[in-house]
This record gives sequence, C-alpha cells and structure tokens, in this order.
Amino acid sequence: MALDFSIIPGVIPALLLGTRLTVELAMIAVAIGLVIGSFAGIGRVGGNRITRLATGVYVDFIRGTPLLVQLFLVYFGLPSLIGRPIPPFIAAITAMGINSGAYVAEIVRAGIQSIDRGQMEAGRSVGLTYSQTMRYIIFPQAFRRIIPPLGNEFIAMLKDSSLVSVIALEELLRKGQVVITRTFRPFEVYMVVALIYLVMTFAISRLVAWSEKRLKVLD
Repeated sequence: MALDFSIIPGVIPALLLGTRLTVELAMIAVAIGLVIGSFAGIGRVGGNRITRLATGVYVDFIRGTPLLVQLFLVYFGLPSLIGRPIPPFIAAITAMGINSGAYVAEIVRAGIQSIDRGQMEAGRSVGLTYSQTMRYIIFPQAFRRIIPPLGNEFIAMLKDSSLVSVIALEELLRKGQVVITRTFRPFEVYMVVALIYLVMTFAISRLVAWSEKRLKVLD
C-alpha cells in the first residue's frame, strides 16, 4: 500500500487534543512528584532511622517496578480494596505522580549531598536548627542544582505518559490509535505521533540546557 500523507492535515486537530492531555498529565505528575520527592529526598538525607528506612523502601520499590505495573495497581487493584472505581485520569496522575516522586527523591538527595557540609555547620553555628538550616540555606542552593535533572524527569514522564493509553485515556498515543481506526493509515499516523513527541522533548531539552548554562553563570 502506497503512503498517503494527505490525510495528515485532517488528523492534526485530534492529535493536538491528545498532545494537550499528554502535557497536562506530565506537568501534574511532576508537580506531585516534586512535592513527594522533596520530602522523601530530605528524609533520606537527614531523617531519623525510621524515616530513612521508609523513604528508602518507597524509592527502591517504585524505581524497581515498571510504571505500567504501578498504573495497574492503582487503576485495577486499588478499587478492590476501597470498594469503588477510580476514574482513569485520577488513576493516571496518581500512579505517575508517585512514580515521579521516587525519581525526584533521588534527584533531591543528590542535590542536597552536593552542598558542602560546611554550610550546615555554618547554619548551626549561628543558632539555626537543623530544619531551619535545611530550609533557608541548604535546600535553596540544592534546588538550583536540581533544576536541570528535574527537566530531564519531565521529559521522561512526558514519554511515559503514553502508558496511560492502556486505561483508555486519550492522550497522544491513544488519540493516534483512534485516528488509525478511522483512516486505516497506521504508518502515517504513528509517524506524526512520533514527530510530535520529538518536537516536545527537543524543545524541553533545549530549555533545560539553556537553564543549566544560566545556573552555571549564576554560580
């Protein structure tokens, strides 16, 4: 069968709707992950023994299991425990947010540990508590250093969002599949889907590279 790219203008609007949902999922998931990961990362570095153990188990479990399995646990497994179904969108951002949190936790932990220990000692020497030193001295410095890897985490989550198509959320990949059922042109449609992903990830990677250079100048 000969290729027919003349169908592309007609399917672009539908694919852009899917793209919008893809970006929304990634943004919400990384925002949730940033909150969870910040607390977990700090807990892994400066928490008590129980906190370090709990955050360590969380990070190891999430990083050691596929996002698809975690998505199934939330969407199919959790309703059997709570006795009610979970909407696909809520299940998606929950699983993706928890998954992102584990990776952000490691990013935060590495960022904190990259700060010279003398900074903590200096803060404590002027009367600040451990929490105050972390809040006002250590974490602001670490945050500047973790911005580039956070950008990479967003790119990874943007691509991993394609997994939510298995629970019928019509993000970019799922929209492409729906379009194919109408056009019977899988190669052409999947090529456009791939190009949209490429444009998004390339744009974000350039933004991350630019921010990394800016932060080095500020240092």
